[in-house]
Amino acid sequence: MLSSGLDSVAALSIAQDQMDVDLALVFDYGQRSAEREIEYSKKVSAHFGIDHRVIELDWLSSVTKTSLVNTDNDVPEMSMEKIADDADPSICIDSAKNVWVPNRNGVFINIAASFAESMGMSYVIVGFNKEEGATFPDNTTEFITAIDESLSYSTMNGVKVLSPLIDMDKKEIVSKSIELNAPLAFSWSCYYGDDVPCGVCESCMRRKRAFAEINVADPLLVRLDVQSE
Repeated sequence: MLSSGLDSVAALSIAQDQMDVDLALVFDYGQRSAEREIEYSKKVSAHFGIDHRVIELDWLSSVTKTSLVNTDNDVPEMSMEKIADDADPSICIDSAKNVWVPNRNGVFINIAASFAESMGMSYVIVGFNKEEGATFPDNTTEFITAIDESLSYSTMNGVKVLSPLIDMDKKEIVSKSIELNAPLAFSWSCYYGDDVPCGVCESCMRRKRAFAEINVADPLLVRLDVQSE
């Protein structure tokens, strides 16, 4: 599952270093960043020499009012103070609710598992991680355990979910990605799909903090010639 975000690119890079990955799936459900995600995931797939496929889920956008799809709703703007470890947790909880898409990861994984089973593959690779798991329940070990149990019944070959980042925060994810020379210059984390990242949505902010914490310039911003504040 390759959205082209920091996490999915890192997860793919780790997995590809350990096994053969045959297919990258990117989902278009009408999200603001769909065009950019498709563009960048194609480039990442080409980097690794793996097949790339776009799955269109038009119906998903019709059953949600999330700001990721509904342009009448503003995506929350965040700051380093708001995502700090000692910040009021309700801020990030409210942000998560604003960008929540009903059962998105459940839908994505089940579709990906259909491809995996049909291809005789063992795993669906995801970018779930400890930092996002703090506010998104579908990014947790508990969720993976539950859906693995479900897949043991719904797939003949017992497809499982593999999340190489599940115990990592964003700082650790960036460090590991750099170690593996992951194509972060073509990873797109922003909730928007403009020419350059907005720099203020929660996804951009967490990415920005991770690179700042290890004192490394973000390869995407370097390539786009964007100055990070």
